[in-house]
Amino acid sequence: MSEKGICSRREADRYIEKGEVLVNGEVVNILGTKVSSDATIRLIPSARKQQANKVTLILNKPVGYVSTQPEKGYKAAIDLLPSKYRKMSTAGRLDIESKGLLVFTDDGTVVKQIIGENAEMEKEYLVRVFGNITEGKLEKLRFGLSLDGKRLKRAQIDRLEDQVLRFVLKEGKKRQIRRMCEKVDLKVIGLKRVRVGKLRLGNLPEGKWRLLKPSESF
Repeated sequence: MSEKGICSRREADRYIEKGEVLVNGEVVNILGTKVSSDATIRLIPSARKQQANKVTLILNKPVGYVSTQPEKGYKAAIDLLPSKYRKMSTAGRLDIESKGLLVFTDDGTVVKQIIGENAEMEKEYLVRVFGNITEGKLEKLRFGLSLDGKRLKRAQIDRLEDQVLRFVLKEGKKRQIRRMCEKVDLKVIGLKRVRVGKLRLGNLPEGKWRLLKPSESF
């Protein structure tokens, strides 16, 4: 069900246990049931309606907020949302010193699409750095660095202004851009995420949020 984009694995488990999944027209309510790859898998109408009513929104996160739930001594970005949206998950974090586009959703398929194990969705950042920027350093940033013992995927890095770089990544290791820059003797002094997939932050004011439009997707 996850591979077919019907829902996330966790959501699929819940639907199966409730007897809300049809395989070739027959109810399947036992977890782990094996079916052929060409089987027709559907949710019953009430479950399809529930899945269709999932909500995704974006927030322009300010500096000084953690992305996830509140922590002692720290403000949480989710507290900038109305209370009815505060149980949603973050699909891709930004550290407390970074700002920009943050995605919240209760749709597991969106989470998988953005940060799933095999996800390669582009994320775009504007990064202000301190230090001497050379073409050699840019080439290393593009492809030539490793973090946590693993070689990083090829990145797109462009110089926009004297000390401003544009990063386009297809992965999201913890504090990845800051750690990449440290490896080439550059210090990040400002970081803003402006795009996830096809969705851009646009002119959404800092600290404000909005629901995705029906016409928008990642």
